[in-house]
Amino acid sequence: MTTCTHCGAESKEEVPKFCASCGKPFEATPDAGAGGSDIAERVLFSGRRSVVPSLGAACLILITLGLAAIYFWLRSLGRHYRITTERVVIEEGVLSKRTEQLDLYRVTDYVVERPFGQRLLGTGNIVLEAMDRTTPRLRIEGIRTDVNDLYERLRAATEHEKRRRGVRVVDIDEEAVHH
Repeated sequence: MTTCTHCGAESKEEVPKFCASCGKPFEATPDAGAGGSDIAERVLFSGRRSVVPSLGAACLILITLGLAAIYFWLRSLGRHYRITTERVVIEEGVLSKRTEQLDLYRVTDYVVERPFGQRLLGTGNIVLEAMDRTTPRLRIEGIRTDVNDLYERLRAATEHEKRRRGVRVVDIDEEAVHH
């Protein structure tokens, strides 16, 4: 079986040309010797922000007789998340694109947010704190997935990447250093 690097779907074909799930072309997965990795990079989540990310958005759509749905739909098109076992990639923009990437070994803390309105609609947020100058805080907002399960897989992948790269995080108490 071969796993799609874009959406994580598995194909029964030995060397497929296109993914039956997302339609994107299959890319050759790096071998273990080339990049020093013992496993190929796998996709944990790939998708966009939900069109109706919260109960408040749903109410606004009802109040405006559906007109707000156009705004929320365009907003959801403007951001695509791709979370793999090695990095988080966020592509922003509809016409002009901007891509931001955060390597998982830099992540130091996670916050899972599931406000009541989002829980009712099956969406949630994950906030990543990182040792990265350009991206010290990364918000993955309004995604329709089991965010607790994604958090657990993301946390395990982060720890694996830190071990693989030999990264150790030392937490220094600023108060203790000054005394």
